Amino acid sequence: MIAIMSDIWSSVFTDAPERRLDAGEVLFHRGAPSSVLFFVREGRVSLRRALSDGGALILQTAGPGEVVAPGSLWSEVTHCDAICETDVRVAVQPASRVRDWLGASPAVSAMAQAAREIQVLRARVEVLRLRRLGDRLDAYIDLHGLPESGGWVRVADWIGVTPPALYRELARRKRVP
Repeated sequence: MIAIMSDIWSSVFTDAPERRLDAGEVLFHRGAPSSVLFFVREGRVSLRRALSDGGALILQTAGPGEVVAPGSLWSEVTHCDAICETDVRVAVQPASRVRDWLGASPAVSAMAQAAREIQVLRARVEVLRLRRLGDRLDAYIDLHGLPESGGWVRVADWIGVTPPALYRELARRKRVP
């Protein structure tokens, strides 16, 4: 994370209560309400999204000075599981308080927007790292759902394949029972 982002986030978590978790513990599960935001003081937390083939898509690894799933601040529920890779100490702040704090400063709001955009780019990089077109498509659908009518061309671009290759994969899926 950019050093200035860490400094900005740390100020909203200065007096926040803390939680300690052991390596392997779950900080939160996918689908949990996004009512709090976590700031890592010690350790590492991974955001993982289970794929239909049993694999996992790692969307973020947050270390000291970083917020876990900053995008969840603008979401009703979490979209990933947060798993502690090491023993962890996190500060916990109500999401409503963080949103109020962000709204107080245009500069901080701009930084928060940048954090959301970085999160989207991280997800795309993880999808593009998948070798098989079918895995990329599954990961895209898991992240974004099915596109609107006429949106498959944008999906092909997002997952880094040509539209004809994507249409062949979609046709293959229709033939498989």
